Amino acid sequence: MQVSNKILQSIGIPFTALLSVIFGLLLVSFPIGIYVVFETNVGGDINFEYPLTHLELFTGTEFYQMPLDVSIGDAFVVLWTFYLVIFVIAIFGPKNDFIKTLSPIISLGKYSTRVNYMIGITKWFSILILISTLINFVQVEIGLEIVPPLAENDLIQFFYVTLAPIVEEFGFRLFLIGVPLFAIYSIKPSLKYFVRCLWYPANLDIYDAKKAFLLIIFVGVLFGFAHIAFGDSWSTGKFAQAAASGIILGWVYLRYGFVASLMIHWAANYFVFSYANFISQLNVISIEDAFSHSLMSTLEILLLLTGIFSISILCVKRFYSKKECVDMHY
Repeated sequence: MQVSNKILQSIGIPFTALLSVIFGLLLVSFPIGIYVVFETNVGGDINFEYPLTHLELFTGTEFYQMPLDVSIGDAFVVLWTFYLVIFVIAIFGPKNDFIKTLSPIISLGKYSTRVNYMIGITKWFSILILISTLINFVQVEIGLEIVPPLAENDLIQFFYVTLAPIVEEFGFRLFLIGVPLFAIYSIKPSLKYFVRCLWYPANLDIYDAKKAFLLIIFVGVLFGFAHIAFGDSWSTGKFAQAAASGIILGWVYLRYGFVASLMIHWAANYFVFSYANFISQLNVISIEDAFSHSLMSTLEILLLLTGIFSISILCVKRFYSKKECVDMHY
């Protein structure tokens, strides 16, 4: 156990430094998004005053092109407010705040992500990016490229990317994972207990984790399929990457709750595109070229390094916990 603590302590300082940098970048993405939407020409021939009901999202519904005085800018403000509230919850909850949780990581090598959501969010977000990058690298090597759907407009694309985490987390995590888990493992038919378990599934007494894992994998595969199966979707190369992301988000939801899975999804969508659109507008280049910009490459390197540290820590903890169990039997 002492060897394990020494290894974890040696990783502590660079790991917490990376976590702190990513946290700062996540926080700064809020004003960057506001700047992009309200102070740039990201939408070209349309801007933040574009009527919300004119979006293709409402095509075929009674809301399409209704004369409602709600603009896409108004919708962005609502989304930012919602995400900011969840972000603040992640900083200060569920037990200790983000800053207090970093201290024992440096000094004692204690990595308990249950005491603060933001630690788990930054760690698992970096792992998601690392695994997604590895999948993309392998697929490119075998000639299977990931081609995104054609964007009708960069502003509208940014709006859809910002909205997607809420829709998909409520659908794939709360409804398709949370509700079945409650049906399988709940111990009392209480509405308050039901809401608590949807918010944080660890409140359930999951005595047979195999069923829960199979459910997470199944929903993750559905999540991957949804990215390539409907309308102007991603190319088939996106399936493996999206399915892996869905499984990671499902696992995070099971262990750390809805706050963590939602904010990781938000980071993978809004955070990445806020910086890409910012670079695009600042340098007057396309959004595709912005993803190849040196700043985006730097962000990716930071996330990949954090992902490597995070997986290393998980492996060290798992190895020594197993070793400790074996030693106890002897």
